[in-house]
Amino acid sequence: MKLVAERWGAPGAPRSEGPEPGAEEPPLPPGAIAENAVQLNGAVLEASHHLPPASPTQTQTQPVSPACGSSQPRETWGGKYEFLLSCMGYCVGLGNVWRFPYLCYRNGGGVFLIPYSIMLLFTGLPLFLMELSLGQYGAAGPITVWKCCPLLKGIGIGMLLVSSLVSLYYNVIIAWTFYYLGASFQSPLPWSCDALQNAHLCQAQNVSLGNASRLSASEAFWNERVLGVVHSSGLGDPGPVRWPLALCLLLAWAVIFLCTLRGIHSSGKVVYFTATFPYLVIFVLIVRGATLEGSIDGVRFYLSADWSRLRSAQVWNDAASQIFYSLGIGFGGLLSMASYNKFDNNVIRDTLVIAIGNCCTSFFAGFAIFSILGHMAWRKKVPVGEVADSGPGLAFVAYPEALALLPGSAFWSILFFMMLFTLGVDTLFGNMEGITTAVMDEFPSLRDWKRKALFLGGLCFAFYLLGLLLITEGGIFWFTLMDAYSTSFGLIIIVLFMCLGVAFFYGVDQFCRDIVDMICLCPPWCSKLLLYFKACWTIVTPGMLLRFRKAIHPLNSWRTTNGNGRDFSHQIIDVPYTVNLTDHDFTGGWRQQGSSEA
Repeated sequence: MKLVAERWGAPGAPRSEGPEPGAEEPPLPPGAIAENAVQLNGAVLEASHHLPPASPTQTQTQPVSPACGSSQPRETWGGKYEFLLSCMGYCVGLGNVWRFPYLCYRNGGGVFLIPYSIMLLFTGLPLFLMELSLGQYGAAGPITVWKCCPLLKGIGIGMLLVSSLVSLYYNVIIAWTFYYLGASFQSPLPWSCDALQNAHLCQAQNVSLGNASRLSASEAFWNERVLGVVHSSGLGDPGPVRWPLALCLLLAWAVIFLCTLRGIHSSGKVVYFTATFPYLVIFVLIVRGATLEGSIDGVRFYLSADWSRLRSAQVWNDAASQIFYSLGIGFGGLLSMASYNKFDNNVIRDTLVIAIGNCCTSFFAGFAIFSILGHMAWRKKVPVGEVADSGPGLAFVAYPEALALLPGSAFWSILFFMMLFTLGVDTLFGNMEGITTAVMDEFPSLRDWKRKALFLGGLCFAFYLLGLLLITEGGIFWFTLMDAYSTSFGLIIIVLFMCLGVAFFYGVDQFCRDIVDMICLCPPWCSKLLLYFKACWTIVTPGMLLRFRKAIHPLNSWRTTNGNGRDFSHQIIDVPYTVNLTDHDFTGGWRQQGSSEA
């Protein structure tokens, strides 16, 4: 479908110039198409009226038709750096810090970069460019953008549902971060061996280092003080709400509400800090870690190459999974943020900068993590593998314990949890932008400031109330369950149908022409890259999505125990932190489902 001089976007989207009002149009030459016409599958559709002219100052606020004149105009980014930083902040999330380094050392060290790069080239970059291009060309959110092919509108609804589920529990991680950030102002740190309440734990651990059932001070703080999971028997016993966490969760949603209230005009300014601060902290942690005893052992453990691991299918599955999640593909956040771009923005350049920058961040974050963990292993006189972890096990147990061993531990702890906060809040900005953009494009009257404030406030408050279940004493079980089964298979279906729909229903050749139209003065390298992306969209990427459809599973890395040393390995569900559920949690069909997924 060729859209001449206009996009199929939402009301209020930027439009290009039309004919002068009242001016008589010159006759068209044979075979030509009217300027206000749309060519769809060989048929020419021409509007019965012309769009009013757009002056240079009105180009970004001209509505599609008089019927939409009462709605607020669609926003645009204040500058290209706001878009780049917003996308970088959205993509560079918690997984870059707490998941990639663990995957790297577990899958052959530096050798893991080979399958990781291949997955980036053949799945990450093509899908990333497709989502950005859809949003920028359509100037609409995840649902309205499928005006180009209404048959695929369900893809946008799926993106909206996935983003809602992720936002519901993702802010719980930010609440945990707030709790630890507040505790970091205490001296000594409440999870360190210097704290009086932990003296018996540290003495017992020093007496029997080989006893794996002994809890460290940081594990006890996490399980007992923060989660309260020791008072819950499983999914069916959530227990009361942890009110300190409830206040932290309320604060987290208040921050999200205030930063997204004015849309990209507010969040676009906030990302100047939240997207750059993590890089400063990572650099500082790398420099500090390099000065510590034993740090070289941690780095060596991180990068030690095991070429035989390339023959393992699990390595390739982990690479596909990490690329998929770290780039944020399929959630609708990228599409929504791109919809606020100017029409002539170079989307191919942005794809390369954001995707490659995100992957490089993951790699260099590993040096900050493993240099500190190497020092902890040296202090405890154990192999690095015994202290290495991922997920919340790294962020809230292993790494805080390592920071507690450093001089000036409170300062380093504050710095680390500030970094986790900025990483998490940027990702949530993107998810919330995807949700609000999708709804407001379908209901343009919500763009009015008062209505938008009420809608966004109601949405955040509803998420807060639903999230209270996840901060009960048994909330970690529900958190784990949602993280494991709410998005994994759904994301594969959404992205697969998006790729097939654009390539074969909308037309991959037309889609490439649309990208060239946006870039205008397309450099030669852009044209050559489009040939590569065309091959990926039609053959390579759908094939790899089908091949690695089982790869998008959470990471088994963290577990809670009931403290009595009983073995529940036969009851482990394939969930992100391998929470050991008891017999009470496996009843009827649930047990069959869990065991089939394990």
